[in-house]
Amino acid sequence: MLPLPPGQRRVEGFPRFGTHLHRPPPAVPDAPVIAISGVVRKPSEVRLPELATLSRREIVADFHCVSGWTATDLRWEGVRFADFFRAFVEPALDSEVSVSHLTFVGLDGINSVVEPQDALADDVLLADRVNGRPLGGDHGAPIRLVSPAQYGYMSIKHLCLVEVCSTLPAHRLDRGIIGRLIEGHPRARVWHEERHGHIPGRLIRPFYRPLIRPIRALCAKGTQDR
Repeated sequence: MLPLPPGQRRVEGFPRFGTHLHRPPPAVPDAPVIAISGVVRKPSEVRLPELATLSRREIVADFHCVSGWTATDLRWEGVRFADFFRAFVEPALDSEVSVSHLTFVGLDGINSVVEPQDALADDVLLADRVNGRPLGGDHGAPIRLVSPAQYGYMSIKHLCLVEVCSTLPAHRLDRGIIGRLIEGHPRARVWHEERHGHIPGRLIRPFYRPLIRPIRALCAKGTQDR
């Protein structure tokens, strides 16, 4: 059995988890798309069937929650985000544009801001299947980002928008007092224990761990995959 990153503990299964997940998953549109916006010549939309033009990829990877639990040996299937980026995003960029960040947005409004060096890593997927089955609502249907080297809050579920940014997005700059208290690390690398934007990971662990049980109970109220 492979070792886990510092501060992580294995859990059984793959729980639905998040402070906003007491609500049911968002409805999936009849014809879902991934919109591309930001510093591109023209906003566009990629219909999910268009992803069939890209090579399929399967990876087995652990999912690490920033609160300290890890679901191990999940089998994800989808397409590499790097392939998606080169096929659908790069052609829309002006040659003088320097991409500094990518914002991923889900149908539920949740977003993450990821640096290109992390988003374009070889094992980052746009996944539509997990453990041999299509994604259910609890885990991000119809498609989600999966970035195994980062904490789970970077791996946005129900992906519907990729915004290309040349500077740090404004909502990351103006976070207020509460936002700074719960601020995630800009890279969130699990093996560096980058849990928080300002507080060392080993120091924030004792504050996150007691939240696991009540948050799991709250999330169970909104679960869809029974």
